[in-house]
Amino acid sequence: MIESVNESAKDLIVDVGPKEVRLALLEDHKLVEYNTESSAGHTFAVGDVYLGRVKKVMPALNAAFVDIGDEKEAFIHYLDLGLYFKAFDTFVRETNANTNPADVYSRISLGPILEKEGRIEGVLKKDQMLVVQIIKEPISTKGSRLTAEISLAGRNIVLLPFAEKVSISQKISSKEEKRRLETLVRSILPKNYGAIIRTAAEGKNAAILVAEVKSLISKWEGSWKNLSRSKNVQLLFSEYSKTTTVLRDLLNDSFSNIYINDKTVYEEADKYVSLISPGQEKIVKRYEGKDPIFDHFEVNRQIKSAFGKVVSLKQGAYLVIESTEALNVIDVNSGTRAKNKEQEENTFDVNRYAAEEIARQLRLRDMGGIVIVDFIDMATQEHRNELFKYMQELMSKDRARHNVLPLTKFGLMQITRQRVRPATEINTAETCPLCHGTGKIASSTLIDDQIERRLSYYVLDKKLSNLTLKVSPILGAYLTRSKSLLGSSFLSKWKKKYKCKLNLVEDTDFFVLQNEFYNEKGDKLD
Repeated sequence: MIESVNESAKDLIVDVGPKEVRLALLEDHKLVEYNTESSAGHTFAVGDVYLGRVKKVMPALNAAFVDIGDEKEAFIHYLDLGLYFKAFDTFVRETNANTNPADVYSRISLGPILEKEGRIEGVLKKDQMLVVQIIKEPISTKGSRLTAEISLAGRNIVLLPFAEKVSISQKISSKEEKRRLETLVRSILPKNYGAIIRTAAEGKNAAILVAEVKSLISKWEGSWKNLSRSKNVQLLFSEYSKTTTVLRDLLNDSFSNIYINDKTVYEEADKYVSLISPGQEKIVKRYEGKDPIFDHFEVNRQIKSAFGKVVSLKQGAYLVIESTEALNVIDVNSGTRAKNKEQEENTFDVNRYAAEEIARQLRLRDMGGIVIVDFIDMATQEHRNELFKYMQELMSKDRARHNVLPLTKFGLMQITRQRVRPATEINTAETCPLCHGTGKIASSTLIDDQIERRLSYYVLDKKLSNLTLKVSPILGAYLTRSKSLLGSSFLSKWKKKYKCKLNLVEDTDFFVLQNEFYNEKGDKLD
């Protein structure tokens, strides 16, 4: 059997199915990002580059609607046309079946740049063809958001066609390294190409950067034959697959394993890692276990527990998450958490636990726009300031642009987070086996977690050491015969972990997941 996921590191689990590819990013064995990619047909995704046709010019908005083949017309603002739009426009108009695109590209002059205060009607007209790139996916009733300033992102370099600047990440602090990288990249860029040097390029040798620049240029120039052949609306090229995109943005020395259950995707990832980070290919591993890969690494279990409306926290506290098109609301509740300390300290602890889970949920569900968090009211300004700083620290791991505002006197915190695609929504409810669908029950996958949380509350908070758990025969068999991660049954594990006497009683009148706790006197516990 394949080894367990390494703790205190990042692990990428890739499940390739017949209809979709699912990706789970685990940090310290905990699910923090979840993505899906359709295997059937093309979807309109961030980074894809199209040849589009202007459908409507809107002077009042200083913008235009563009047909890129989607049901919803895409939107581009004048400020998203880019400094060198005229060069792109010339290239589209002059490239055809009778010309050599490489000759056309190299002889085009970059200047003059587009005026910052210009008007859209002075640049675009109805039915004009233009090269555009998706920067925000279709969300609800809105179409894609576009830019005409094309960029091709690699691990170390972002290639900019029809540009002349070479910019360097501000996170590279060494002036000598900045000079080295700028000199190197300028020396390998052909005419009419610019670049942004990413933080990951720091310390990389010339061979790696040259190989990546050549790969990006090949991707861009590979689209020219489609442009020459036809001036119809079409996809010129796609971003990398979700697997390679995640690797491009996240891969670093903290990655320990990448497990993939499909040979083709495994070979693609192995080749990509060897290109962007030679020597790290050994972390890409083909999963060939008998169990489904998401079950083996307990990803499905975490998905069930994380995507519901109610998300449980430590010792009985929980979150309630509601989303609308305009904003997302998260309510923090203390639940059954014992008031075993001074009230203010107890409240502060619950809010800290909640902040940790909220930061995870924003990444996991890819929630964007405005997020309002209703924390439990705290009396002291010191605790409110500490919680604000803690949330900023937790959100620093989030790749999406975001802003965290201090708590109001009512305990509300506002977070804005970049929205580039629809939030991930998964229905975790199951059909009830008794009413056959007229109602819903919680996911059965999590029943042992729910029972253990209540057991923990009774033993640790209520100091009860002699308990009886009454369950249905089916649930009783599951708790006594199924093995937990520790290799023993759930019942044995709980007795050992909580050092308590726990008697299991099966009742044939109980429905499948029904369970009740009783104290040693036989009194039912709430």
